[in-house]
Amino acid sequence: MNTSDTAPAGRKAAFGFIFASALLNAVSFGVTIPVLPALIKEFAGGDTASAAEWQMMFGAVWGLMQFVFGPILGVLSDRIGRRPVLLISFLGLAFDFLFLVFAPSLMWLFVARIVNGMTAASFSTANAYVADVTPPEQRARYFGFMGASFGFGFLIGPVLGGLLAGPFMESLVGDFAIRLPFAVAGALALLNFLYGLFVLPESLPPEKRSARFDWRRANPVGSLQFLREQGRLVGLATVGFLFQIAHNVLPAIFVLYTGHRYGWDIQTISLTMFLTGGLGILMQTLAVGPIVRRLGERGALLIGCAGAALGFLAYGLAPTGIAYLAAAPVFALSNLLAPGLQGLMSRRVGPEVQGRLQGANQSLSGIATIIGPFLFGGSFAYALRHPALSAWPGLPILIASALMFIALGVAWRYGRNDAPSPAAGPPP
Repeated sequence: MNTSDTAPAGRKAAFGFIFASALLNAVSFGVTIPVLPALIKEFAGGDTASAAEWQMMFGAVWGLMQFVFGPILGVLSDRIGRRPVLLISFLGLAFDFLFLVFAPSLMWLFVARIVNGMTAASFSTANAYVADVTPPEQRARYFGFMGASFGFGFLIGPVLGGLLAGPFMESLVGDFAIRLPFAVAGALALLNFLYGLFVLPESLPPEKRSARFDWRRANPVGSLQFLREQGRLVGLATVGFLFQIAHNVLPAIFVLYTGHRYGWDIQTISLTMFLTGGLGILMQTLAVGPIVRRLGERGALLIGCAGAALGFLAYGLAPTGIAYLAAAPVFALSNLLAPGLQGLMSRRVGPEVQGRLQGANQSLSGIATIIGPFLFGGSFAYALRHPALSAWPGLPILIASALMFIALGVAWRYGRNDAPSPAAGPPP
């Protein structure tokens, strides 16, 4: 196969692989979500507070690896091509999940999370691949397909994980059932690697590659300088940063929180993730467009912030599992936040710096992914260990709600619908 195949057949194979890889990767990640905290708790001797602290460290180190290696893999793919970076990442991901199958202790799980964070950072390379093989006017459409593939995979993954670790499989394989989802995730990632090895063409021909590996471009902190150069973005970037931090509360504690407060098992947790994820997808596909057209991007942003603030408040105070589920439609409104925010931010800079804007947003997201697990995992463990707070296991979710009420105020102040000014020109 020609490694830089740009013929229609090559592009068709490339699109098929990229969309399939997004689906398989999301399924493989989703399969482990309801199970990994249970495995951590098992290693922690059944103590929920200790499990929360370990989950906090796992989440933070995963976010740190994403933050550091995302730009590195992106710049490396500019130098050597997209195909080898994607294939190495998929193979590493397969070995990481299979490593979790046999991990004998919490420390080995910690090592596995480091490897997982490094290899999972290749998602930006997949985006670059799509950009390589599509004309500019079609990129948004194909990025949408890719996001839909990832969203669908992430929807069905937790359900599959719950089934694999459920009573039926436990009756067949015994105690290995809690590790079975990791074996399936590893097999899916390995299948993804083999599929790409034989099907995926290179998208970046040698003449378009970087002449050398540029460490300055690989610096994840450097892209934040862009926000200082474009002062009109600071308020909106603050909204996005607060939302990214708050949004980490559910990945950090959801499984442990609902198990502790409502007595939910892995299957109930998986089904709840499916239902709430489905609400989010419905909101994204059916409501975002009409609401943005009717109320504008500022209106969508404000509704999204309010939905997140009120939804987190209800989640944190819900005394029963039924009450928690009843709050899900309110929280689903938070899906309006990102489209409104991205639209407003993109209006405030010219087309020549849109890439730098996305890079800066990605860096902020990475920092939030490091802060979130410490803030929410730590406060959850603290609440469980201190008698004065033991009646408030939802404390971390209430903190997330407070962050979103602050974000709502900032969005109201800085979220005007406007176009870029002449000052928002090319970078110096």
